[in-house]
Amino acid sequence: MKRRFMALVLTTAMAATMFTGCGESKTDSTTAATTAQNSEKADSTTAATEKTDAGSTDATTAATDPAPASTYPEAIQNLISATSGTVDLTLWCSETEAYQTVMAKLVDDFKATYPDVDFNITIGAVSEADAKDEVLNDVEAAADVFVFADDQLTELVNAGALQEIAATFTYDPATTNAASTVEAAKLDGKLYAYPLTASNGYFLYYDSSVFSESDVASWEALEAKAVESGVNVGMELSNGWYNYGFFAGAGLQMYLNDDGTTNTCNWNATDTTPTGAQVAEAVSNIAKNSSFVSMGNADATAAAANGTLKAFVDGTWDSGAFKDAYGDGYAAAKLPTFNVNGTDYQMSSFAGYKFVGVNAYSKNTGWAMLLGEFLTNESSQTQIGVATGEGPANTVAASSEEIASSPALAALAAQAAFANLQRVGGNYWTPAATLGQQLLEGVDDYQAVLDEAVLGITQ
Repeated sequence: MKRRFMALVLTTAMAATMFTGCGESKTDSTTAATTAQNSEKADSTTAATEKTDAGSTDATTAATDPAPASTYPEAIQNLISATSGTVDLTLWCSETEAYQTVMAKLVDDFKATYPDVDFNITIGAVSEADAKDEVLNDVEAAADVFVFADDQLTELVNAGALQEIAATFTYDPATTNAASTVEAAKLDGKLYAYPLTASNGYFLYYDSSVFSESDVASWEALEAKAVESGVNVGMELSNGWYNYGFFAGAGLQMYLNDDGTTNTCNWNATDTTPTGAQVAEAVSNIAKNSSFVSMGNADATAAAANGTLKAFVDGTWDSGAFKDAYGDGYAAAKLPTFNVNGTDYQMSSFAGYKFVGVNAYSKNTGWAMLLGEFLTNESSQTQIGVATGEGPANTVAASSEEIASSPALAALAAQAAFANLQRVGGNYWTPAATLGQQLLEGVDDYQAVLDEAVLGITQ
């Protein structure tokens, strides 16, 4: 019942929004706000959904120099007027130190922007990779605002867990962020999240004091130089997110069907060039090299720090660790090519984005939406990018000198031409991980392990 009532209030306020946005009299939006304030739980939702003509306002300027309440956009003034007592909000973001630190700073800035409101904002540590599962475990008890990976959007929307971004307070995310991130944040034409980053992909970190640009161009050259230098190189082969790049790079297919649940996969194809078995053998040969190691990100950054690992496939979130480990030799490049039956193929990859979502069951929907908007505006995205090494979705922030000069982001941009948006059904991950582990350990019958993997992926 609560959910239905909230939807009714939001619909009423959105109707007022359309008139306000077209430059008509603001009486309608004011009336909607007044009416909603007298209704159950509407103190937060009405202001959240009333759009103002101040869409280009830079909300972050006020973080260090708060504006008087009278100068706030009308929707924010309405929200403040409708608020009494302490506003309790919970924010979930990555457990990494960089994310926790920068988000704490931005939350303080948000509080300073609205000094007349008493906030109690708690920051929890929940990886964006786990956000969907944690939210859907108990939506009403989950965070008001949370960071999540873009491939979780459909399930979160279908579960009724995400508040639609139908109107805004300070800027329009549909016009300030890269078009690809905006489209990925939509379902059935409706926007359900604020784009945050456009760098959820992977590439190759390497130490340029050991490897040249030609060395890192192919797995064969990379491993030959690694053996000669007595160092290790690698990737997490027993992880479907990474080993996908070999099969996709060779032209084989794996994608989510229109039902939104099942997958299509032909990694075991025998009538393609190359065949699935030939690709699997090529991957196994890479893994058999004495220089190759397969490990998770945490072990990889530790190995890089102790000097044994000099090249590794990873993402922007570990850029600081590799920069510290490689020092003046710190460098990054697109993924290497790999040879299959005498022909070189460019390794592909998954590409993805990170979003900020608002819980549709938040008890302070308006403030949750304003916080989500604040955390993803131009200034906040720039600060998050500098702190974490991730690329902003905001086009102005992404082109800033601080961000554009990053070797990791330059490598990610180079890899983008060979990347595919991550859209897979849940049955993909375990069979793909098992396949990677089998290729790492070595197998006698490539076709058999591929048939088994595809059966699991497509069930």
